[in-house]
Amino acid sequence: MSANTADSLFDRLEPLLMQVSKPIQYVGGELNARTKDWDSVSVHWALMYPDAYEVGLPNQGIQILYEVLNERPDALAERTYSVWPDLEQLLRLNGLPQFTVDGHRPVGAFDVLGISFSTELGYTNMLAALDLAQIPLHAADRDDSHPIVLAGGHAAFNPEPIADFIDAAVLGDGEQVVGAITGVIAAFKAEGSPGGRDELLTRLAETGGVYIPRFYDVSYRPDGQLAEVTPNRTRVPARVSKHTVMDLDEWPYPKTPLVPLAETVHERMSVEIFRGCTRGCRFCQAGMITRPVRERSIEGIGAMVEAGLAATGFEEVGLLSLSSADHSEIAPLSKQLADRYEESRVSLSLPSTRVDAFNIDLANEFSRNGRRSGLTFAPEGGSERLRRVINKMVSHDDLINTVSAAYSQGWRQVKLYFMCGLPTETDEDVLEIATMAQDVIRAGRKATGSRDIKATVSIGGFVPKPHTPFQWAAQAAPEVIDNRLRKLRAAINSDKSLGRNIGMRYHDGEPSLVEGLLSRGDRRVGAVIEQAWRDGARFDGWSEHFSFARWMSAADVAFAGQPVDVPFFTTRERDVDEVLPWDHLDSGLDKQWLWDDWQDALTGYEQDDCRWTPCFDCGVCPTMGTDIQVGPTGKTLLPLAARR
Repeated sequence: MSANTADSLFDRLEPLLMQVSKPIQYVGGELNARTKDWDSVSVHWALMYPDAYEVGLPNQGIQILYEVLNERPDALAERTYSVWPDLEQLLRLNGLPQFTVDGHRPVGAFDVLGISFSTELGYTNMLAALDLAQIPLHAADRDDSHPIVLAGGHAAFNPEPIADFIDAAVLGDGEQVVGAITGVIAAFKAEGSPGGRDELLTRLAETGGVYIPRFYDVSYRPDGQLAEVTPNRTRVPARVSKHTVMDLDEWPYPKTPLVPLAETVHERMSVEIFRGCTRGCRFCQAGMITRPVRERSIEGIGAMVEAGLAATGFEEVGLLSLSSADHSEIAPLSKQLADRYEESRVSLSLPSTRVDAFNIDLANEFSRNGRRSGLTFAPEGGSERLRRVINKMVSHDDLINTVSAAYSQGWRQVKLYFMCGLPTETDEDVLEIATMAQDVIRAGRKATGSRDIKATVSIGGFVPKPHTPFQWAAQAAPEVIDNRLRKLRAAINSDKSLGRNIGMRYHDGEPSLVEGLLSRGDRRVGAVIEQAWRDGARFDGWSEHFSFARWMSAADVAFAGQPVDVPFFTTRERDVDEVLPWDHLDSGLDKQWLWDDWQDALTGYEQDDCRWTPCFDCGVCPTMGTDIQVGPTGKTLLPLAARR
């Protein structure tokens, strides 16, 4: 596809790196990084995480696709991350483009630029990278010499706000679909690229699993709501489905994780022990869009841990999932892994734990080698009433009993995560967070006889997300969230003897409102993103770079003369008949089921976990031809020679 030169830019780049902060993040060559001969393959992928190296390098999704693609004889994959403003300025001054960290090749020379969005706040970084790469911002302006710009990740489940900037989007798991896309491109190029870029995109759309926004027309009602989204050519499906990898043991990636050269947000090796969640937390997009649950076997997990440690030298292994203690064999898994590595310096961690899935025996297994980090729990809602609304049933007594047991066993710090701005929330719901935190300190002091007990309360602003029961909900205005957080801080500190032991971390309501605009927006929001970027928006997930005023100013410009504004997309509640921007993108969830669950939320009705109860007809399994996969399998890990 691309006719641009793929020669390394490093000789021209290297002198610039002496003038920027953390230059090591741009040099590549990490342990387990790969470079392949450009001319030895037919399809070239640049994989981007649209944030800084320190955030992007540990990302599991990028690492998995990087390995999967580089194992193919017909493809290569290199990585690129967002460059900080200091290097962006130097690249522009010196006429150098966005580059990969592996071969330092220009991103514009690749066949595909695959961008993984964990959050919508990465959209302006995508525009910065496209512009630096000398790729036209708008897909309509690209020709056969430009890469296919492909969006993936959780935020790609509503790619409409970036529809003007991307050529394609993929929903769901990427391991298999990147191979299918590679095959289509390889065959197309082998045929001499007949019909050019348009024909290639059509072939990708025909697979039914690649969404090409330009092949769909959007119309609006006079009041600003969507009227319909329809295909504008015959070879394109009316709905595009997500991808689901059913046998995780067949995809034990990353086999050789990357070891960063610069400090990153996670200094550990991570193994995904299962994918999906059926707890039914109504706020949780990740849990909804990754259904059904698919567990990796104990044997598969053990092999990945063993191979990954040997390949990296890491001394910590994180067992990842949306709720790791929910693995059906977590007790034997934790014991057998702890047995394996007890005599080594290797520590095990469960980064994600629910109060109602936690027990001291499990925690002791993970701290057997003497490392005992703080415990983290996420009640999410301050009151039991509100936790019924969001279907996160953790009682006050459950939490106090759990932390009391933990403190009595030697733990001294607990982190508690909450959200502010949830549907039906009142000031009183939020103030109960203070009561819970103070009771945690009291319980810890009683259990230990010590006053040296710490608790940290972390609070994020709630953002209603597509493909969840709360996709119809009105988002709380920033001033509402900020006012409740001020009251909460005062309540925590009302008892100074307890308050001094409680830390409080929170994000104010303004970034959440922008995230809400981007997450539930339609194609008209693209003009806001572009205007904000032109006004200097970069790294919007970083508080020191984020400007609410800049985003609101951009919205005023982009929405001038239109029947929509920021509240239309954020603080407005939707009704059952409204066409939502993502309705033509199939996450497998039945829209009526989501609506019914939204109505259940408003009455505080709790929904059970369908792993252990009869099916609730969410739609995923029959729609996707899949099923829940859980143990027990009865298999065990063989002991290994001790690692010292």
